[in-house]
Amino acid sequence: MTEPTESITASAVNPHWPQRLCRPVSGILVALSAFGLSGCAANGTHEPVSILIDGGHGLANFDQSGEGNWNAGGGAIQADQSRTTYAYLVTKRQYENFRLELEFWSSDDANSGVFFRCQDPQNITAENCYEANIFDRRPDPSYGTGGIVLIAKSPTPMPKAGGRWNRYEITAIGPRLTLVLNGVTTVDTVDAKLAGGYIALQWGSGIIKFRKLEIQPL
Repeated sequence: MTEPTESITASAVNPHWPQRLCRPVSGILVALSAFGLSGCAANGTHEPVSILIDGGHGLANFDQSGEGNWNAGGGAIQADQSRTTYAYLVTKRQYENFRLELEFWSSDDANSGVFFRCQDPQNITAENCYEANIFDRRPDPSYGTGGIVLIAKSPTPMPKAGGRWNRYEITAIGPRLTLVLNGVTTVDTVDAKLAGGYIALQWGSGIIKFRKLEIQPL
């Protein structure tokens, strides 16, 4: 049976989410609001926040690339194996400017990531997407957890996500890309290679679980 689409607006669930998601990021939203581009009106109203994953609900909001065993269990969307090298959950629509909040759990040996502005939903790579990495044991730790692969290096020492629940906040406004991992800014950079595209959640090894994904177009 096909699972009904789970996407709902955050205001229907928690009236505080709009204000939280509309807060400035290093002054970006303040500057954009002067030009009417931020999606946040002067009175604090803005475009609805979509919740794509809420606990174990939300698989129907994604298409799949690869053959991962994505399933709902233990209050999360999760995978721990695939018949292909990599497996992805890919959004059904594209996003240009947005703020995304994600809660995830990864095993120590997990290779995962949040890919955004992807150009081809069936060919997800770090070359045609931006990849906010989740990979504590990456052989080259330069672009491990907390970094954007090939674009912005992870902090030194590299933050570790394995064995616990974590929160990623990803903001993309024009060429400005910002990552915040567990309340600490790990990337604040500018790159104009990709203007918009799909968002994809990766399984590459180990165990990865996602229990919350909220996104607000800006």
